[in-house]
Amino acid sequence: MTTTAASRQAMGRYGEAVAERHLIGQGLVVLDRNWRGAAGEIDLVLREGDTLVICEVKTRYDNAYGTPHQAITPAKLERLKRLGAEWIAARGLVPPETRIDLVAILRPDRGAAHVEHVRGLC
Repeated sequence: MTTTAASRQAMGRYGEAVAERHLIGQGLVVLDRNWRGAAGEIDLVLREGDTLVICEVKTRYDNAYGTPHQAITPAKLERLKRLGAEWIAARGLVPPETRIDLVAILRPDRGAAHVEHVRGLC
């Protein structure tokens, strides 16, 4: 693993920890973390009331390579839908409602991270 890959992995872990704390603070309940399925990985699976939430976390130092929002392409959304269905099937659940959220995190050189929770990408 190169330093760059290790750095990206560390940034991802940092962002997921920040996102998890933020979402718990908003009243969501964590059901799973970094769940791997056939099509990839779900960063966080949560519950908000009766709604199952499939959450993608995107963390950046800056927007030089695009915003976290721009990283959520139609193909990424389709993959998250498939992964969510796979997670549900693996547990034999029938949630009344499912949604996909994004937690976008901007980590400045100094100070606290900026966290934005975008509900219901689809």
